[in-house]
Amino acid sequence: MQKKSKTKIRPLQKQQKPGLEKSLSPLPDSKPISQDGKLMGKTAVVSGGDSGIGKATALLFAKEGADVVIPYLSETSDAKDTKKEIEALGRRCVLIKGDLGKENHCKKVIAKTISEFGKLDILVNNAGNHWEADQIEDISTEQLMKTFHSNFFSVFWLTKYAMKHLKKGSSIINTTSVTAYRGSDHLMDYAATKGAILSFTRSLSANVASKGIGVNAVAPGPIWTPLIASSFSKKEISEFGSDTPMKRAGEPNEVATCFLFLASEDAAYMTGQVLHPNGGEIVNG
Repeated sequence: MQKKSKTKIRPLQKQQKPGLEKSLSPLPDSKPISQDGKLMGKTAVVSGGDSGIGKATALLFAKEGADVVIPYLSETSDAKDTKKEIEALGRRCVLIKGDLGKENHCKKVIAKTISEFGKLDILVNNAGNHWEADQIEDISTEQLMKTFHSNFFSVFWLTKYAMKHLKKGSSIINTTSVTAYRGSDHLMDYAATKGAILSFTRSLSANVASKGIGVNAVAPGPIWTPLIASSFSKKEISEFGSDTPMKRAGEPNEVATCFLFLASEDAAYMTGQVLHPNGGEIVNG
């Protein structure tokens, strides 16, 4: 394999071990980056922010100073409740109802964001859905396409139309899943979309790294959200998450902190990476 060429980016220098920081040229920047108001004055789109992981992320972003746009499918009462909570934190919130599995709606979401706020700093591609199937024969082409439109095509389209509005320091954060790494015997089409999101994250990050736009992902394990309660049997719901090393499902606010980190200057030297709030499962990802 041919080695990648390297470019000189600092003066030639050499020290005896262990070396002195004060003698380095340039000096390393060791001042703390972390601060309150990590997202002050920023505008974020959080798809699926009406409930679950998306809601927890939207609220945390608002707490840290961001105005939030929430595209959601149909759960208007949840969306309105989330908007009230964001406004109680002193930030603006715009709700946009519709199907992100349709390209034109994704285009409208970004256009509405720019119309309302004049800018876009953070894009969180979080919306998604799944349906159980015991065997591949049970997955119809209609369901397959619906899953990909909802989970992956929406990510691609929102990102595509957002890109011209993003600038150096902007962040794209995609929600993939632990299933992208270890699969799922009863959510095969869902796991496939999450694998696609993972590869898309890594590919796009390399494509836009020179522009200073961070592209990362979060891969949750079992998290207690309305999607779980609406997807599985009563028995499965009662046991949900108990097979993780931590013996429980996670809470949405235990995942939202990952999104905040990746959206803030704390993650300035991270791109193409994935965080794994999954209760302790080792996925070597």
